[in-house]
Order: sequence, then structure tokens, then C-alpha cells
Amino acid sequence: MKTIFIVDDNDVNLSTAAKALSKQYRAFTLPSAADMFELLNNIVPDLILLDILMPEMDGFEAMRLLKSDNRYQDIPVLFLTGRNDAATEAHGFELGAVDFISKPFSEPVLLNRIKTHLEIEELILARTAMLQQRTSKLKRLQNSMVSILANMVESRDKYTGRHIERTTKYIKILLNAMFERGVYSGEMSKWNLEEVVSSARLHDIGETFIAEDPINLESIISSARLHDIGKIIITDLILNKPGKLTVDEYELMKTHAIEGEKIIDSIIAESGSEAFLQNAKLFAGYHHERYDGTGYPRGLKGADIPLQGRIMAIVDVYDALVSNRSYKSAFTHEKAVDIIKENRGSHFDPEIVDVFLEVNELFRDA
Repeated sequence: MKTIFIVDDNDVNLSTAAKALSKQYRAFTLPSAADMFELLNNIVPDLILLDILMPEMDGFEAMRLLKSDNRYQDIPVLFLTGRNDAATEAHGFELGAVDFISKPFSEPVLLNRIKTHLEIEELILARTAMLQQRTSKLKRLQNSMVSILANMVESRDKYTGRHIERTTKYIKILLNAMFERGVYSGEMSKWNLEEVVSSARLHDIGETFIAEDPINLESIISSARLHDIGKIIITDLILNKPGKLTVDEYELMKTHAIEGEKIIDSIIAESGSEAFLQNAKLFAGYHHERYDGTGYPRGLKGADIPLQGRIMAIVDVYDALVSNRSYKSAFTHEKAVDIIKENRGSHFDPEIVDVFLEVNELFRDA
């Protein structure tokens, strides 16, 4: 049985409304807005009938308080009023009322209005649940596709095993720490946070095709898993060479950043410019830029490097330092932290390095 609050300082209105509603609904009669808010601590109704002209706190003020509270802002409110002027109605609708019922009201009108709005509310809830279910399904599909693409790249590179899994953990730690400290929070607030992490995994996909033919926090992290998607362009002879690359080989390896961007651009052209893909593109194309302008592929400097690239640079280098590679043995965590600290302001954004230094122990334990 649906629950309805009737809030009115007039006893006759309360009893009339309660009598009309009691056969179909659980009705609570309340003589003031203060009483309504007290009862709301224990019972959340499906609909509120709210008088406008009341002493101490009128209906408009009560409505403002309701809409400012996340617990109650979605409850449909119908104003009860003897005032039928356009200004009153306009102000009520502006505050969030779904309808007005004129006093004195008749039982049929009252019941029909309430039935209509409760049915609308049920329809909205059902459609919302359906959309949420579809969205959840699409997110699962998106994450599965990201995992498959990222794993395809990583499976070809025998020297960077589990790199994507580790960098995903690291970037989550770093992003959370940056948000907590307000570092670049203004810029990051413009991101779709749920989509950035997933896209970073594609950052190396460009490395596989070189031999033949010389872009809400969980989704942000997921997008970062695409940061190496460009490596899918790179020939195995270079990708898995057991030793240091020659100058020419290194130049080919460097192209994975641009190739990754191109791959994600082609996906954007086919499927549309989703925030997830835009973040993935930035992770892929800019994670090898250096803060002093000596990085690749564009040699950008400082804030000209997209923030996604500046964040990924630290995560990517840390993992490379603490991992065994064909050309070196793994450094200790402490040595890796020292190297990143020494390159503060040259290779890495100094503000992001400062955050990393505060939470570096979490990297070691990840």
C-alpha cells in the first residue's frame, strides 16, 4: 500500500483528505511542515500533499528543504492551495512541484490526481531501472572489450607481463590521492571519471602493425588500460628483442603512441566520440611526453601535455623501473621512488610527483 503525507494546518482539510485516501492508501495527517520533517526521519512516503499557506514554515520553504535533501528530493509533491494565480503556480513548479490541487477539493479530483502521479512515478522508476540495467550491461561489455584488446597487446610482449594489471592498480591509487588532495581537481572534474581508467589500457595497441604498415573514477581507470594499445602495430622482432634496441628500432617502437591514437580515432569515427574513448586516446597518445618537452611523439611541454598523459607517465615509468626487462633487472621500490623524485619537473609533472611521493608505499603494496 502506498504511503501519502497530508500536510495542512487546517483540521477540516486534513480530515477530508484522510477520509478520501484511507481506503486506498496509508495516509498520515500532519498539521505543520515541522511535523512532516520529523516523521520523514522514520517514514519516507510515496507522495506528499503539501499546503502552501502555513504558519512558521510555509509550503514553498518546506519544498526547498525537501529538494535540497538527497533522501527526499525525488518524492513527488502536490501543492494544496486556495490561490489559483499564475505566479503562485509558476513559483511552485519552479521549486519542483508536480501538480496543484485547488481547495476546497473534491474526493474524485483528489483521488484521480494522486493516482495519475503515482502511476507516472512507477513508470519512471521502471524505465529508470531498465535503463540502469542496460547501462550496466553496456559497461560490462565495454570492460570485457577493453580487457580483450589490452590482453591481446600484452600477450605479445613477453617482457612486460601483467603490466596492464599493475598499472591499472597504480593509476587508481594515484587518481584517488589526487582527488583527495585537490591536485588538478578542477581539470579532472570535467572528466567522466567512470570512463578514464578503462581507456588507459589501450595505450600500447599501436605496436603490432608496424611490420606491415610503417586515442562519474572506475571507467577512467579502465580507459587507462588502453594506454599501450599502439603496441599492436609493432613487429615481434622489435617488441620481444632480447636486448637493447638499435636507434632505428627504438624509433619504430616510439611510433606506438601515435599508432594507438590512430586506432582509437578509427573507433571514434565508427562509434561516436564517447568520453571513454577520448580519455583512452589521450592516455595512448601522450603517456611518453616529458614535462620538460623532451618526450615523444610531439615534444610537448608542461601543461600542454594532457593531464591523462602526465598522470600515466609516472605510473608507466614506475612499473618499468620495478619490473625485469630484457635490458635490465628490476629496481627496488625505493630506487624507483628516488628516480621519479630526481626527475620531478624534468620528466614528470612536479605536482603529481608530490602526490606520488606521499602515497608511494601503496604502489609497493599493490
